[in-house]
Amino acid sequence: MRRRLRQLRRMAAAATRPAMWRSGLVVPTTWWDGHPNFGDDLTPWLLPEYGVAPVHRVARSARLSGVGSILEFLPEEYDGAVWGSGLMYGQPHPLPRAKVLAVRGHLTRDLIGAPEDVALGDPGILVARRSPRPRVRWDVALVPHGHHRQHEPFMSMADASGLRVHVVNVHQPAARVVREIAAADAVVTTSLHGLVTADAYGIPASWTMLEPPLSGGPFKFHDYESVITPGSSRFTAFDERRGLAGMLEGASAAPSATVEHACQGLERSIARLAEVLPGLRMFPLGVLGVLAGRG
Repeated sequence: MRRRLRQLRRMAAAATRPAMWRSGLVVPTTWWDGHPNFGDDLTPWLLPEYGVAPVHRVARSARLSGVGSILEFLPEEYDGAVWGSGLMYGQPHPLPRAKVLAVRGHLTRDLIGAPEDVALGDPGILVARRSPRPRVRWDVALVPHGHHRQHEPFMSMADASGLRVHVVNVHQPAARVVREIAAADAVVTTSLHGLVTADAYGIPASWTMLEPPLSGGPFKFHDYESVITPGSSRFTAFDERRGLAGMLEGASAAPSATVEHACQGLERSIARLAEVLPGLRMFPLGVLGVLAGRG
């Protein structure tokens, strides 16, 4: 029942986007929906901007794979579309029948056997097109992954630096988290989409790894940075003694040219969805059928 209510709220929100009324599609889509997390919430938040109303489905029943490290969930025979998704682990996961519109990075592209000319980038890089940057309120946004909110040395940097530091709770809707990150002059994060959001707005950022380690380790960061900062990384090893000052030394903004190139590729690729998946239901008439599981 809760999931059905979330679906209805998402459909209502999608109906406010002009693109849905011009040529909108209702698409069974997979993304991680197990608990609130802004990176996963980017799929239903962003897609209506491009005329796609995603209705959540488990991977085996989906026709589109959205934002996140979710490709391992897709079975080998999956023949739907992939848009900006990535792998969690650096292991081969061939998807020979998938219609790959875009993937997160070079590493994922090679490991799933996607064409070399496929669009590359995490769709989270599009958030600045969805939400203008608010006025700056903080010197630094600390964006811990949900696994790291109890990491005391990392969290204590918020109080020990003498700067205006805001700790961002990633277990909020995408719109709220994006605004909070965008309202900072710099970002330090252990969340991939904290880094992606900073890059979307041209905010200097650095990322680090903490205990407990994330599933897949740094693979998803390296995959993403292979597109946005090829040949370099904003990774900075966490050193409690150097604190926030040490983390900020490794912060830099992503090159605007690579960000723009990724954005353009992602937008062009999602515009091809109806071409690669003919027979999709049109919005709004297709809403009830897909919500009922008939498509």
